[in-house]
Amino acid sequence: MVRNDLRNIAIIAHVDHGKTTLVDEMLKQSGTFRENQVVEERVMDSNDIERERGITILAKNTSINYSGVKINIIDTPGHADFSGEVERVLKMVTGVLILVDASEGPMPQTRFVMQKALDMNHKLIIVINKIDRPDERITEVIDEVLELLMELNANDEQLESPFIFCSGRKGTAALDMEHEGTDLIPLFDMILSHFPPMDLDENGDMQLLISSIDYNEYVGRIGIGRIERGTVKPNSEYAICNYNKPEKGIKKGKIVNLYQIEGLTRVAVESAMAGDIVCFSGLEDISIGDTVCAVSNPQAVKFGNISEPTVEMTFSVNDSPFAGKEGKFITTRHLRERLYRELLRDVSLKVTDTNSADSFIVCGRGEMHLSILIENMRRGGYEFQVSTPKVLFKEIDGEKYEPVERLIVDVPENSTGSVFQSMGERKGELLHMNAIGNRMRLEFIIPSRGLFGYKSEFMTATKGEGVLNSIFFEYQPYKGDLQRRTTGSLVAFETNEAVTYGLYNAQERGMLFIEPGTQVYEGMVVGVSPKSDDISVNVCKKKHMSNTRSSGNDDALKITNVKKLSMEESLEFLADDELLEVTPKSLRIRKRILNTEQRLKKRSKN
Repeated sequence: MVRNDLRNIAIIAHVDHGKTTLVDEMLKQSGTFRENQVVEERVMDSNDIERERGITILAKNTSINYSGVKINIIDTPGHADFSGEVERVLKMVTGVLILVDASEGPMPQTRFVMQKALDMNHKLIIVINKIDRPDERITEVIDEVLELLMELNANDEQLESPFIFCSGRKGTAALDMEHEGTDLIPLFDMILSHFPPMDLDENGDMQLLISSIDYNEYVGRIGIGRIERGTVKPNSEYAICNYNKPEKGIKKGKIVNLYQIEGLTRVAVESAMAGDIVCFSGLEDISIGDTVCAVSNPQAVKFGNISEPTVEMTFSVNDSPFAGKEGKFITTRHLRERLYRELLRDVSLKVTDTNSADSFIVCGRGEMHLSILIENMRRGGYEFQVSTPKVLFKEIDGEKYEPVERLIVDVPENSTGSVFQSMGERKGELLHMNAIGNRMRLEFIIPSRGLFGYKSEFMTATKGEGVLNSIFFEYQPYKGDLQRRTTGSLVAFETNEAVTYGLYNAQERGMLFIEPGTQVYEGMVVGVSPKSDDISVNVCKKKHMSNTRSSGNDDALKITNVKKLSMEESLEFLADDELLEVTPKSLRIRKRILNTEQRLKKRSKN
């Protein structure tokens, strides 16, 4: 059966190249929203963190109807740390829109997602987006895309992929780069004409590959995937198996509720056929990569292995003096349940028990990947502490190998010197260097651990004008030792409330992280020292009264050197002997050994 009434497509691109904004306009112009309906910008980014940071973290499903054809659209993340989301959803589609910024051109994530799409033999439409940018360079970007396709060994048909020129913000598309267009009709028409209808077996034994998992407190796990063949009906029994894990055997269960995506909502249906993307509940023990199939013919669908994690952190129960004061979920049981529940949704994550009942090793695709998990947990009321990120090494033929990143930086010409110096210190190797207007684009290969803590340094060196992007490249032989941090910490000497007088004296030693009135404890890091050694400071020290002065004169003292660290900045700052205490209200950096005397004794032994 040929499904002329259906197309399944994904939109993939580098971060901030305009995927979600374009989907907004596709939904509006296809009539999915009423003309008078008030719709938020980037409506597909429903997660609070996605809205705050302006990035997509989770792949989202939506659909539009155009000329009698239902177009299922999957809006995917653009950040490299969430590429596991991209890999799995590509199994549900037959065509891919590759978005490329008309100024920036192909970037690291563009290369990654394009390679995955080519490997799966998907047809491509190249969308040159943001053509209304004043610094657009459309002709050069087209050449760069074609060069990338050849470099990735695209076949002849993929090399002939059509180009379309869009402004997602204005909601326009055109086949000609010289004209902006008036609406997205050319894009809709090209999707229908270039992506062929699927030829599927409607009457065969049912097969449905689970590519994503959602969770609802009322119905439990919700499986999401495309029906490969046959028909699915609710209140029917099916078998569950896994191609990559045959040892799991075959289980049976009943699909209770069946839904399809209509616009931004799930609509209950009585049946769905081959090619449809569906959501269902009732099967409790399902996971990503499982195949739901007919009991009479349990055949698993092949599901490619997701790329391995490259970074690990230790999550543990909070044991600081302030433990339990701000969080709702604080015990080992709470922490363990939450981490293992995350595995149901995130295929790129790994959680492992340790020798300590209170600690768990969590492995992910990068610092941002893990920081988003930490942020979601703290917003959910969890209180815990995490260690400094570490890369995962491999042993190959008796030799130590480490993950290496492909790094692309876009900087003003006068900032290249500081970038080269930093790359030299961090074992980076220059691959390419070319001028784009009055800016320079530099491409490096660099050990993943060399990028820890670099983003803040990079933004300072480029006065906030630099753009930095990286993506996992491969494992290479160990590059040698790297100095993680050249600065020391300002460490609180006692437990109390920080006061202006104590902070005023401490700021002479370095930059502070806290303000007057902050509750601190012994061993808590309250600032950074420009020297390599840690310095103990008494930020709780008050000025003594005398005949000629009163302690109230503190009002004249000014605290001028305070920096509030974000989640990513806190993780970048952490030294090996430090932990980040995470609560719903606070982020506190602390020493592993809080007592000053014990800490000094251990250091002297080392």
